[in-house]
Amino acid sequence: MEGFERVKELLTKKFGEEIVIHIALNADPTTITIPATHVREVCRELHENEDAFMDMLSCISGMDNGPETGTMEVIYHLYSIPYDLRIALKVELPRNQEDEPGPEVDSVSGIWKTALWLEREVYDLFGIQFRGHPDLRRILLPADWKGHPLRKDYQHQEYYHGIKVEY
Repeated sequence: MEGFERVKELLTKKFGEEIVIHIALNADPTTITIPATHVREVCRELHENEDAFMDMLSCISGMDNGPETGTMEVIYHLYSIPYDLRIALKVELPRNQEDEPGPEVDSVSGIWKTALWLEREVYDLFGIQFRGHPDLRRILLPADWKGHPLRKDYQHQEYYHGIKVEY
């Protein structure tokens, strides 16, 4: 059985058919959209189950679909070294306004230590909160920076501590 099909079967057997919201076969890597409420348990299963053994979290990406859609996304790029298999998991989150607390999803930093840094980056640039992250703070921008620059509703600061910010 092909690697992706094995992973899909493993997830539906463990969590039921409703765990798979959408599959993007034309994406590279193949992407499975799952409910955000199940991200930690799905990731743990993919990491610990010897039929998947997703032993590497290579990237976490955020995406702002814009205020008009009301959604943001978090995409987890997973890799199994022994099976040479790449997949992506995607969750969709309700989008909050720039001045409100960000959307939330569970942290996967207890599964892959690389998430400690990757989740901080997504938080810093998009304002997405990762519940259970042990040290969720800015990683690229100063701690007192206003806003999250990769959000589509971000308002650029003209000055930071009296210094003109030019783009």
